[in-house]
Amino acid sequence: MKQGWAGPWTSSTTIWGRNDKGHRHHRRRSARRILIFAATRPDTFRVQRSTSIKAPPEKIFPLINDLQRWGAWSPYEKRDPAMKRTFGATRPQGAVYEWDGNKSVGKGRMEITDATPPSTIVIKLDFISPFEGTTSPSSL
Repeated sequence: MKQGWAGPWTSSTTIWGRNDKGHRHHRRRSARRILIFAATRPDTFRVQRSTSIKAPPEKIFPLINDLQRWGAWSPYEKRDPAMKRTFGATRPQGAVYEWDGNKSVGKGRMEITDATPPSTIVIKLDFISPFEGTTSPSSL
């Protein structure tokens, strides 16, 4: 080994600024810039996703409209097999599904607020943990 070689952590040490005060000061400036930038952004944001399913709406609608059937197709259901599930009303409009699971799925609640077969389902989604958030009712 060459004398003065700092090992494989040299770049990591430099990036994190653990080797002198100049680097720690640089991190503070970066944090300040991020906070200033964040302060200029809106308080709310919108995330929207879409996908296409190659099946007629008549086949898909019953799987989404019945919250108790989500376990058959939802990938989140498989993230925590021990997740506690509670179902409220069973009628499509007003049906409620609450869950409480590990860090991967968290805790939350969803409610079908409107359903028009075979094309529209409106769901209100509330996240309780690991972060709090509420969606405006969204159509599927």
